[in-house]
Amino acid sequence: MKLDNTQNKKIKVLFHIRSLEMGGVPRVVLDLLRNLPKDKFDLALMLNLYQGELVSEIPKDIKLIVVEKGREQMSKNPLIQKLQLGFRRLRLEIYNKFPALLYALKVKENYDIEVSPGYAEFEMVLNSPNKKSKKIGWFHTDVSYDKDQNRVLKRIELMKRFDWMIFGAIQTRQVIEDLYGVTYPKSSVIYNVIKLSEARDKSEAFPVEYRVHPVFSSMGRLHSRKGYHTLAKVHKRLLDEGLKHSIAVIGGGNEMENLKKQSQELGIEKTFLLLDSQKNPWPYIKASDYFILSSQSESYPLTIGEVMGLHKPIISTNVGGIPEMIEDNVDGVLVNYDEEEILQAMKRFLTDSDFVEKIKLGTQNADKKFDENKIYQQVTEVFEKVYHS
Repeated sequence: MKLDNTQNKKIKVLFHIRSLEMGGVPRVVLDLLRNLPKDKFDLALMLNLYQGELVSEIPKDIKLIVVEKGREQMSKNPLIQKLQLGFRRLRLEIYNKFPALLYALKVKENYDIEVSPGYAEFEMVLNSPNKKSKKIGWFHTDVSYDKDQNRVLKRIELMKRFDWMIFGAIQTRQVIEDLYGVTYPKSSVIYNVIKLSEARDKSEAFPVEYRVHPVFSSMGRLHSRKGYHTLAKVHKRLLDEGLKHSIAVIGGGNEMENLKKQSQELGIEKTFLLLDSQKNPWPYIKASDYFILSSQSESYPLTIGEVMGLHKPIISTNVGGIPEMIEDNVDGVLVNYDEEEILQAMKRFLTDSDFVEKIKLGTQNADKKFDENKIYQQVTEVFEKVYHS
């Protein structure tokens, strides 16, 4: 009699990701690779481009498949690098057109499960020549703020092709049903793991001093939807009302020059601090008095939980999955994406110390609210369920 060993063998899981620039999705992937149970899973990471601030954090005990070199590994000679980038783009286009060639040259073995941790990797995973592997997709985006309807509809259709979809917040899944009438019976909501202890440890790495207190810190990519142009205008109005404070924005992006120009025009360069990307942002946040998130759209931002774990009073726009993280007027304050509402919330923080202390006290519950072990267990259960289905 032949014994069935499928219940005992390790499940081979391949995570796909484009690159490892600082951001929510790469951080989630690296955390899962570090913490999913190694007695149950044989984990591997397929990295299209070996580049980004987080490449040094790839766990040493997982298999790494690198498709192409990153810029950091290329020649410093501009002409040679331009040629290298051109050849890299050509090879990636060939691999994209002929995935069987990519798998034959780079992957070289079959996996039981292939994971797309974000929409950028959807087609990469769905076009896998390994037809036997189960495909799991992750989606973290609030589609209601995407003006490109063709792009939204394409993503909604692609998600139907996965064996299982994981949504990063209840709202992320619900808004697709509300706006487009599409449901995903084979799906679940699993929040991203929030590493409170890691943020606390890193916040002690070095001292940071600000010249003007109190300080509102903020962190995110400098993208138009992050609301930093609105925040700059609110900052100027509060200063004009005589409310002394500064704002420290941690993050880089394509709006940097526009924000610098705006701060010069408003005359706020000395108090609207654009600190660019920081490999360790936590000392800058620890040294601040409050935290503000001014985005027009978000999903389930890790930063909110991490900042709450540092016991900083938070003001955040009421978007995406943030109401699933912050209890309004208990452990943070929720406002609409509106200049006047943001101004009034900041003004209250600057003038009502009793209210601020109440919010700070509410953040003491952060460890119970963001239990990371519960998340690892939920992901493990989904992977096992999909594999055995």
